[in-house]
Parts: sequence; structure tokens; C-alpha cells
Amino acid sequence: MPVKLKVKDMMVPIDDYAVTTADKTLKEAVPDLMRIYCQVETGKCTEAGHRTSLVLDSQGKLVGIMDFKSILKVLIPEIAGGISGKLQALGISMAFAEADAHDMDSSTHGFRSRVRQNAQTRVSDVMLKLRGTIDADAGFLDALKMIYRNKVTVLPVLEGDKLVGVLRDSDLFLEAANVLME
Repeated sequence: MPVKLKVKDMMVPIDDYAVTTADKTLKEAVPDLMRIYCQVETGKCTEAGHRTSLVLDSQGKLVGIMDFKSILKVLIPEIAGGISGKLQALGISMAFAEADAHDMDSSTHGFRSRVRQNAQTRVSDVMLKLRGTIDADAGFLDALKMIYRNKVTVLPVLEGDKLVGVLRDSDLFLEAANVLME
């Protein structure tokens, strides 16, 4: 009888994943995520890197997840909708935003100043709510169901109350792809 594939056999161990705390600023937290996302040996950033960071509170308890989209929504708020209010809050005119002048020096300057202005935002203001965790001893199909039902791409993995890793939808895909290759 074949051994049932468990989450702990597929997950990324927590020591190999980006973790930050809710009280950090984006300026402090983003470099940690970037280091995990980019290949350490070559410095090349690829789609293979991790795209999320787990967020812990001051006691080390898992409280949220921060992803690329949530970071960009804060650093460049006009992408998130409600453009005019967000631009006005940043002191940017609608005419500038509508100009779509991404090649002009003034737009590059505007982009840089927006990112810098919002870099002090706290991770706690950006992080996404947890939409599930999974036990390290859960099976492949249970993990797949949870990812699809909760509409997430990552699930924090627990052994009891202890955070031990992260299971990504890509980890599940690779396991399924391996079966196809047999």
C-alpha cells in the first residue's frame, strides 16, 4: 500500500520562507521578502521565488499574510481603485494620473516619491487576513480542497500550535505534475 502524501512532505519549511512582524514598516519588511524571492546565488529574481511573507505578532503568533498585491496597493494606491480620493490624499492630480506618461521624467519622479512616501506604512495595515491553516499531517487532497475553497495560493502549516512551514499551490501542482511524468 503506497504511503499517503502529507503536507509536511510538500511544504516549504518555515526557516526557508519570508517571515515578518506586524509592527515593521514596508521599508523594513520588503527587503526580507525580496531576498527570499530572488535567487541568493545569482541575485536573479524569478517567478520561482516566494511571493508572500507570513506576518507574526510580537509574541510570534501568526496573524496574517503579506503578498505582492497588498504591498503594491499601498505603495502605489491608485492601482487599487477609488483613484481620485487616493491621489488627492497623496497630493497627485487626476490630470497627472490620466496622462499615463510612464516614460516621462515627471512620472518616474512621481512614482519614486509615492513609493517613498508610503514606505513607512506598517505591515499590520497591509497584511491580508488568514483564510485558513493546515495541519502538517493532512493529505494532498485535503490541502488541495482547502486552497481552492478558501481561494488562496498559500496555506500556513501547523504542527499543533507551532508554525512549521508554508504550502503553496505551486507545491501541489509540482506533486501532481510528478505523477504525470511517471
